[in-house]
Amino acid sequence: MPLKLTASLLIVAAVLANVAFTALGSIFDYPDVLNEPAGQVLADFRADQTAIGGWFAVLALSAALFAPIAIGVRRLSSGRAMRIAVPVGIAAAVVQVIGLLRWPVLVPGYASEAASTDAGVAAAGRDAFTTASDILGTAIGETLGYALTATWTVLVIVALGRHYAGRWFALLGALSAALVLTGVLSPLGLPVIDTANFIGYILWSLWLIAFAIVIVVHERRAGATPPRTTGAALAT
Repeated sequence: MPLKLTASLLIVAAVLANVAFTALGSIFDYPDVLNEPAGQVLADFRADQTAIGGWFAVLALSAALFAPIAIGVRRLSSGRAMRIAVPVGIAAAVVQVIGLLRWPVLVPGYASEAASTDAGVAAAGRDAFTTASDILGTAIGETLGYALTATWTVLVIVALGRHYAGRWFALLGALSAALVLTGVLSPLGLPVIDTANFIGYILWSLWLIAFAIVIVVHERRAGATPPRTTGAALAT
């Protein structure tokens, strides 16, 4: 995959994630809405489920892009850390897509059941939603997603070293990875954890865009450098 395409995907992934997250915060009060009882969450979802499900699909798309990104970034280094980073990046994409797609795929059914006049059906819908949120959302999409995303970032930084983009690039990536990783502690319910994780993703988005710019700059420099002429070639 051309490195310029990889750079484009880095920017697209960062932009899509932030736009979708902002939209969901506006129309669904996401992620704060998840602190509400299951019945309230489903009622809020049902009130505008087409738009909410659509934006979660966009968020899932932004996560899915990290599979080709991980493959594309592999061209930047042949080191062991980068070889490990490829499957880690793909895994990060997969688990987050699984967690996010539950909203447009499964939650509409749960919301419909929760709105039933039959108390048993309504309770089953709420219980199913809670189970899916705990397993697909918290355990797989969030906890594994945070851990794998942070690990991929650190592996890429280690593989590229400071010479590729300078100390600032490594420091920004490492800091964002550390803050993203704090998200694995979110089940503890500490506000400071959620705040740190949120800041981490903002910094990580900036790091992704900076990464894309650095790749483009390197490509332009490589293209502008004239090929070296060997002595044998000069003799001919």
